[in-house]
Amino acid sequence: MSVATQPHPALRWDGRRLAILDQTRLPGAEVWLALEGAADTAQAIRRLAVRGAPLIGVAAAYGLAMEVARMPSPPTLGTLEAGWELLRSARPTAVNLAYAVDRVRCAALAAGPVGMAGAAREEAERLHAEEDAASAAIAAHGADLLAGARRIATHCNAGALAAGGRGTALAVILELEHRDAVHVLAGETRPLLQGARLTAFELQRAGIDVTLLTDNMAAATMQRGLVDLVIVGTDRVAANGDFANKIGTLGVAILAKHFGIPLYVACPSSTLDLATRAGEGIVIEERASDEVTSFGARRTAPEGVAVRNPAFDVTPHALVTGFITERGLVGPPFEHHFASLFT
Repeated sequence: MSVATQPHPALRWDGRRLAILDQTRLPGAEVWLALEGAADTAQAIRRLAVRGAPLIGVAAAYGLAMEVARMPSPPTLGTLEAGWELLRSARPTAVNLAYAVDRVRCAALAAGPVGMAGAAREEAERLHAEEDAASAAIAAHGADLLAGARRIATHCNAGALAAGGRGTALAVILELEHRDAVHVLAGETRPLLQGARLTAFELQRAGIDVTLLTDNMAAATMQRGLVDLVIVGTDRVAANGDFANKIGTLGVAILAKHFGIPLYVACPSSTLDLATRAGEGIVIEERASDEVTSFGARRTAPEGVAVRNPAFDVTPHALVTGFITERGLVGPPFEHHFASLFT
């Protein structure tokens, strides 16, 4: 068993301004960006300088709180609404984003003109604390549930760079490592390499044994019996247990089912969208073609070639063993158990 270091921070809040670690520059350089309001926070979210469903919710909450604090006195409702709409629409798939800015907006409106700025700031800080607490609870529940698992596969990034505290899926892995050594197989996660650039970075920094795989190695790795379980995060979970996660998760889930490997999804309740009945109701973000046609600054595809670049796919609930939440394990039938735990 190794002693893992503290997770790498992804944002810093000093009570007035937000600083974020620019994740587009990792792992080569650690560059911090100062944000001051709704517009620059929304831009940072869109270009993935800050990313991960729970974390963009936290960042957006602070973005709206800063926007409210900048408003003239007396504050104007139009400025609040404009900032709220800008942040809410920055990325469409992760439900945490809308959840977070809706909470800050409601707190600001309830406080009235005089108390609006303070209420918005306090609600953003409260939400951040809740996400940190959820991460700790997910880690504990997951490690209890998965004790004995040693060879763990994951896809994309679900650590402190994507969520509060130590993350979601990686928080479970870190807690398992604290109890007994584990080996993590991290998929690279094309086209933006969140697994290679971020998950491998976080795990290596934490002192955890990690092997990086290209995305097309997953089948052969499972076929050889090298994976005990798969654990991933998620950006949105529908009421029936269908879930959206980084593109490629569906393929990993199908392979895990074929080879009899359990697949768990680690997520806080802020990622649940019980108003959306099933996965077909989840909006999937389509991103720019140059993310696929280039590798860094180098073009890797012919000019003019048609490109599809969905950022996420939807995995059917039938492929999921269980969801690890801050309230414990949610197993099938998911719709019934989600409703009883979270409504």
